Amino acid sequence: MNFNNAQFEKAFGTFSQLEISDLPEVCFAGRSNVGKSSLINKILNRKSIARVSSKPGKTVTINFYKVDNIRLVDLPGYGYAKVNFSERERWSELMEGYFNSGRNIKVVFQLIDMRHPATDFDISMLDFLSQMEIPYVVVLTKADKLNKTETENRLRLIRDELGEFAENTRIIPFSIQDNKGAEELRCIIEEVNL
Repeated sequence: MNFNNAQFEKAFGTFSQLEISDLPEVCFAGRSNVGKSSLINKILNRKSIARVSSKPGKTVTINFYKVDNIRLVDLPGYGYAKVNFSERERWSELMEGYFNSGRNIKVVFQLIDMRHPATDFDISMLDFLSQMEIPYVVVLTKADKLNKTETENRLRLIRDELGEFAENTRIIPFSIQDNKGAEELRCIIEEVNL
């Protein structure tokens, strides 16, 4: 699989705009500002194919990137408190519509900031994916922000925080700075593309 040949395809802000799924899809989900777009850029060896911002809630659309015979899907972040009610409603309709529309979703990379405990939103998302029987991998972002002792501690604690949703689940620390976890994520994407 040639990740360097990735191209941005389209962005959709409402469920009615979504096109029919004709390729396998790998999704990136997580709270606002957890690093979804940055992770996609790292996996694709590009600096800015996915737009990155230091402001939470920058990605408000579902963004599709095509790599060979698969699509990477950057989902809008959840849990940003400074969003008005109508925007939350639009987000909810978009996400529920996306996941309930019979798409060929092979795996969801559920991103959680490694520096902090999993949020109620993170647990709810894993619960939703479990109920929908959609495979997921937990990716712990911003691993470079912790020292070795803190990293080991967080890896131990995250399984308790996720409870039943950590059982038989791959948990991968990821760092943009030192490339930690990037190759493992590429391998998972290649596996689902077979």
